[in-house]
Amino acid sequence: MTIRESDLPGVGKKFEIELDDGEMVVVIHNTGKREVFRRPDPDADSEKAFEFSDDLARTIGSIIEGAYFQPVEPETRETTLPGGILLEWYELQPGSLLIGETLESADIGNRTGLAVVAIQRGDEVIDSPTADTTLREGDTVIGVGTPENCAAFEELLTE
Repeated sequence: MTIRESDLPGVGKKFEIELDDGEMVVVIHNTGKREVFRRPDPDADSEKAFEFSDDLARTIGSIIEGAYFQPVEPETRETTLPGGILLEWYELQPGSLLIGETLESADIGNRTGLAVVAIQRGDEVIDSPTADTTLREGDTVIGVGTPENCAAFEELLTE
């Protein structure tokens, strides 16, 4: 996939993205407005498909990226936040030494640097879990940290 970026003086930036069946053109205006066009082939005229405000475009981008929902188990379940910080999902497998520990007794933050921001337990999501939240088998721990913090937590999971 090839992406070409060009400046649009006084307007913003244009991104042309090659697809299997043509091109998608995204124009990001200096005002924050986004326009998405479809071009069946490089020589054809672009047809406007969508227009979004800045806030709506960011929300849609987060949804597409998988920050809201990931329907399949990808090879990696990480989202890169500004500054290279990662948002990652980790499932507690049977036999994990963390099962039965509270967040306080597991001491994840001090041991790895990873901040646990939520826990998904079945259909329930525990946002901002407290220190007395007990970890259970099958829980999905959602954490934020540097790549080094995430690697340290992955090591902790396999002890």
